[in-house]
Amino acid sequence: MILAELTAIALKGGEEIMAIYAISFETQEKADTSPVTEADLRCEAAMMPLLEKLAPDVVIVAEEAVSAGHVPEEASRLFLVDPLDGTKEFVGRNGDFTVNIALVEDSIPIAGVVYAPALGKLWAGSASEGAFKADVVGGKLGERQTISACKAPQRLVAVGSRSHGSAETKQWLKRYEVESFVSRGSSLKFCLLAEGEASIYPRLGRTMEWDTAAGDAVLRAAGGTVTTLDGVPLRYGKRRQTSDVDFANPHFVAFADPLLATKLAESGV
Repeated sequence: MILAELTAIALKGGEEIMAIYAISFETQEKADTSPVTEADLRCEAAMMPLLEKLAPDVVIVAEEAVSAGHVPEEASRLFLVDPLDGTKEFVGRNGDFTVNIALVEDSIPIAGVVYAPALGKLWAGSASEGAFKADVVGGKLGERQTISACKAPQRLVAVGSRSHGSAETKQWLKRYEVESFVSRGSSLKFCLLAEGEASIYPRLGRTMEWDTAAGDAVLRAAGGTVTTLDGVPLRYGKRRQTSDVDFANPHFVAFADPLLATKLAESGV
């Protein structure tokens, strides 16, 4: 029943975010030039002790802690936490930001929660419990609705980043028949695939594991998949990478229909 606990913790983190969202706030710049606000810090600070109490034996890899130099030792089981995915969306006050929590075992995201507090929406999924979405009203979770990713139609609905789109991504998509392209922020892109509203999400840009693990877990639980550009399932807990820093992701593609991923791998492009 890990999803129930992770959901409760994400809701608590969302309360901290919305307390800041309702007032004026300052934005600072981290060493990697990405923005950070008091909401990021307060949300992470609220969730960390709850995760420690829930599973003392699971290592926690949280974005702001790692940014501050607090990098835990390697482990086969870890929580990947992004307290405020889509800080640019938060600063822009468009609602497209999320709280992300994922449980990873042996490099695979087996459970995850994505909570969009400004939208009052939550998505969750695990390998054992499947995937669901629910409305959140007054900080309380409403009725769960089971979700599942859809088989790919001939003409696809693609989804991409609202704040980090690239010409390279658009060029990559030309290999498919794309009927429409939807721009969304944060991990909401994974959630659109998981609930059958989109077919493909390519990301040919910079991401870190805490950006993607929760959405990846929800999508996998809904029947989809996430792979590198050469068709290998995206893995987590990556350390000592020769080509990048710890926890950095390669370019990837999220698919609602795993058959699309198989075709991509077979094509060799």
